[in-house]
Amino acid sequence: MSEHSGPEPRQLVVVRHGQAEPGGETDLARELAQRGWDDAVQAGRWLAGKGLAPQAALVSAARRTTSTWLALVEGGSFEAEATYSESLYNAGPETALDLVRETDAGVTSLVVVGHNPTMAYLAQLLDDGTGDEGAARDMAVGFPTGALAWFEVQGGWGELELASARLVGFHAPSV
Repeated sequence: MSEHSGPEPRQLVVVRHGQAEPGGETDLARELAQRGWDDAVQAGRWLAGKGLAPQAALVSAARRTTSTWLALVEGGSFEAEATYSESLYNAGPETALDLVRETDAGVTSLVVVGHNPTMAYLAQLLDDGTGDEGAARDMAVGFPTGALAWFEVQGGWGELELASARLVGFHAPSV
């Protein structure tokens, strides 16, 4: 730990999975389309270019979300431990927030990869309105497949509340 005034804020990245194939054996088994993979690789590069290197990931157990995480890792050259969560697959925003609150206190940067509408709602609910205005405008326009919202969080994961995170950046795939 470095010695300076106040703790470094935690980093939280909320990601909607990349574009998926329209069908699969089951909804859980739907795979990413090539565009979804490419968009997620690009998103990983974007995060790495901003200096973010996640320590951990909370990923829905669906194939398209696990593939999105793997593509993010490839794009950003990340080495982070992923937890694959069946609970996140069907979670609403409140349950997703509860899952984030369970993150180990030692983790300072977390990526959450899930589904809409939950990821878009979670990002909107977390935003405290004090962050990057351009990112907030972009996020308000929509949260397409492959989009991510990056937040700074003061305090521990267990203390994370609605409207308590500062939006640092928003990235959506170029069409």
